[in-house]
Amino acid sequence: MVCIASFSCQKHTQQQNGMITTVSGLQYKILKEGTGEEAKLGQDVQIHESTSYRDGTLIFSSEGMKPLQFTLGGKMVIQGVDEGVRGMKKGEIRKLIVPTSLSKRSSYPPILSKDSILVYRIELIDIIH
Repeated sequence: MVCIASFSCQKHTQQQNGMITTVSGLQYKILKEGTGEEAKLGQDVQIHESTSYRDGTLIFSSEGMKPLQFTLGGKMVIQGVDEGVRGMKKGEIRKLIVPTSLSKRSSYPPILSKDSILVYRIELIDIIH
């Protein structure tokens, strides 16, 4: 079954220590449950994001800044973040472990190796209709 509208209908390959691994290789864990409807492809979302290496070295954080806004499925963020935000509910916080196959980026941020496995902490602030 192929379902592209909602993250929750994607097949999950395994769950270990609370981390769920999707077929694409993305790993995620829900740290705090959200409420309301799930974020779907084509919707604009606002998030706060912290990005780090697996060793915990912080690369970027939007905390204390205006939330980041992008369209789900609009190729505005790396594939791993796009996939990881789908299905989140307002107020939900997820930890994502994004493999290199889902973290390809062209320029931002320039200090990162293109082969880095990245860890994200994502909070869904709002879904814009």
